[in-house]
Amino acid sequence: MSSSLLGILIMCAGVLCLALGDALSKWLGASYDPIQIIFFRTLISLPLIALLARFNGGWQTLRTRRPGVHLLRGLIFTATMFCFITGLTLLPLAETTAIAFAAPLFVALLSGPLLNERVDRVPLIASLVGFVGVLIVVRPGAAGFQWGALIVIGAAVCYALMMITARRYGSKENLWAMVFYATLVPMLVCAVLLPSVWHTPQPLHWLGFCAAGLLGAAAMSCLTLAFRYAPAALAAPFDYTAMIWAVVLGWWLWGEVPDSWVFIGAALIIASGVAIALHERRVAIKARPTT
Repeated sequence: MSSSLLGILIMCAGVLCLALGDALSKWLGASYDPIQIIFFRTLISLPLIALLARFNGGWQTLRTRRPGVHLLRGLIFTATMFCFITGLTLLPLAETTAIAFAAPLFVALLSGPLLNERVDRVPLIASLVGFVGVLIVVRPGAAGFQWGALIVIGAAVCYALMMITARRYGSKENLWAMVFYATLVPMLVCAVLLPSVWHTPQPLHWLGFCAAGLLGAAAMSCLTLAFRYAPAALAAPFDYTAMIWAVVLGWWLWGEVPDSWVFIGAALIIASGVAIALHERRVAIKARPTT
């Protein structure tokens, strides 16, 4: 098996873990506040992330000279998870997943004003096409429009800000430090807010909280490992296989059957994201020094 194929398979496994974790969060969201779900997901994931850091460079990988940056990223990630889980409780799983795919489009648009990067014509056009896809899924003004869609768009914007900060500081901070503190801050924030929303879990729900945390850590591990075996531009588009799992899980668990507009909009969003990824790959290849 080639290295690239292995990376793609690991990427798909990580995406499956994410989809299963999202389904569990939607299930738990019917009984518990998003703050309580986020708390347990991060509480369980954090020790596993620390262990992964320990065996991938040692405890020194968690040292940082930019605590303010990690605090900001952690607060943004808290908002990301809160909006996304809230959206899961209000919208079908496939529709929520499709809207969340807009995050790379926001990265392409925001990287100019926030990172002073020149936005080329291809990602700009792709972003506009992707936003048309978002509008098709959301359908503002239509009878089927739900305000939960705006909450998920908020999650996509917040996640885009996470990716932009990772692009800005990723070369200056260790990967595991960025992942660790992005998990630690939401846990601490939700721990402070937890007493105001606490609801004692039922025995079966305890298993759900634990499984969601484990799946989150497994997904992070797989996605990180995938990029070690396969080029980012090759592995990243397989992130969109989450749409397949979202449709299957939504239908199987809740009887949700997306209408044709959701599939059309999702197709435009996915095509736009792939176009942006391929464009970035071409730019990266051209920027490489020749020997």
